Amino acid sequence: QLQASGGGLVQPGGSLRLSCVASGRIARINTMAWYRQAPGKQRELVTTVTSGGRTTYANSVLGRFAISRDNAKNTVYLQMNNLKPEDTAVYYCNADIGSTLYITYNYWGQGTLVTVSS
Repeated sequence: QLQASGGGLVQPGGSLRLSCVASGRIARINTMAWYRQAPGKQRELVTTVTSGGRTTYANSVLGRFAISRDNAKNTVYLQMNNLKPEDTAVYYCNADIGSTLYITYNYWGQGTLVTVSS
């Protein structure tokens, strides 16, 4: 249902843009989000965006990361700027998706690895 892409190796201070496309029978998508899990750590919430475009960010990425979505394409993006080594993690997209207008279920993408290193 969710396919993430765009990860890779980048130097400190660099930028990457992640994408996540929702597919299948979709009537509505509510909140979309990005999480990340660094080696040896728990998965943490990075950022969210509602269907109306309202966003939230973890303090650690505020001012550096930007989430956006294209509702026509069922896609959420994560623009990551001024990347730091501590941003190294597997990034997962997450979304509340409904095949009807009345109920949604929570789905996870497969994860895409972001490595920040010189």
